[in-house]
Amino acid sequence: METSSAPAGAPPAIAVLGCGSWGANHLRVWHDIGCLRMACDVDQSRLETVRARYPGVETSTDSGDALACSDVRAVVIAAPSPTHARLALGALEAGKDVLVEKPMALALADGKHLVEVARRLKRVLMVGHVMEYHPAIRKLHALVGDGALGRLQYLYSNRLNIGRIRADEDVMWSFAPHDIAIVLRLLGTMPEEVACQGGVYLNHGNADVTLTSMRFPSGARAHIFVSWLHPFKEHRVVVVGDRQMAVFEDTGEWPGRLILYPHRVDVVDGHYRVAQTAAGEHVHLTGMEPLRAECEHFLHCILTRSEPISGGASGLDVLRILERSQDSLRSGGVPRRLRL
Repeated sequence: METSSAPAGAPPAIAVLGCGSWGANHLRVWHDIGCLRMACDVDQSRLETVRARYPGVETSTDSGDALACSDVRAVVIAAPSPTHARLALGALEAGKDVLVEKPMALALADGKHLVEVARRLKRVLMVGHVMEYHPAIRKLHALVGDGALGRLQYLYSNRLNIGRIRADEDVMWSFAPHDIAIVLRLLGTMPEEVACQGGVYLNHGNADVTLTSMRFPSGARAHIFVSWLHPFKEHRVVVVGDRQMAVFEDTGEWPGRLILYPHRVDVVDGHYRVAQTAAGEHVHLTGMEPLRAECEHFLHCILTRSEPISGGASGLDVLRILERSQDSLRSGGVPRRLRL
């Protein structure tokens, strides 16, 4: 997986819609890259912070000002999830390239419409699956592609934290898109079936904890456990192959964030299976910030008119799994076949 640097030349002007906690990270990165032109948010206090931190950057409480600005070539949408589809559609129709944070929409039909409009208008549409640009995930994808882990058998991810509780969506829609995108990238295919169970404790009708299971055509299985009601932060991905196993710990130090375990299982006397464990081996990684890599990739796609790694098709695949998982969750965990 490559995230090529943008070609030389004057960088295009970018507007960031939404200046909350994640939008503030986008503002920082785009300012560092030299592309930040405008910031929009309905909260005046956030805009005051932007003006103090980034003198010369235009601000507005109306996102329409960014869409109407002829100098703005692309927009980054980091506003609340329920606004993603509407803002992305408006930006595409205004002739802007779009990087929309996950999930790209809260309904599959809206996501499909965005992809169709982007294709018709020849606009770049990219979804903020930022973990796909993490050096450890990129390296893990390369190792899987090279056959270093052998045939993938089982994957699981935990994305757990305390706080970041949202009243307008389930934790699955807030946390799980990252891990769904990782699983799909590593296995290179869609699951045949999904099932999801969860618990509602804080907001009526919104799950605070969910466990999503996926079954793939190859026989591989994956599960994704997410919670914003957990005593400590944990971001972990485990990949089990028939040759090696890999563990990615996003909360660890850089030298140890990706570890390979060359464990094996030997057959003794024709039927006894004995596990032979081995010491873990740290995989060398570059320490580039995933969001910086994602933004540079978007810039590259703007200038070369190329399809992003996490383009509209990738966003739709994640939405398909989220919708079927939601159906399963509402039915008490009954497995759902995936409609492709």
